[in-house]
Amino acid sequence: MTVEYILLLIAVFFIGLKFFSGAPQDAFKKSGPVLGMRVEKQLITGDGFKPNGDRNKWETEQ
Repeated sequence: MTVEYILLLIAVFFIGLKFFSGAPQDAFKKSGPVLGMRVEKQLITGDGFKPNGDRNKWETEQ
């Protein structure tokens, strides 16, 4: 009975380990392209603007 109990615990442990190691990989594979698109969109729309709404101006070094 002890051997069966230990084998059952080992099986449950490895099934749980597979679940916890596989779930984050699937999430990153599925959401990676969407996250990349959002970052690129933010970079495109935010390029060349200051927080107060004025455009960046070229200034000479002083």
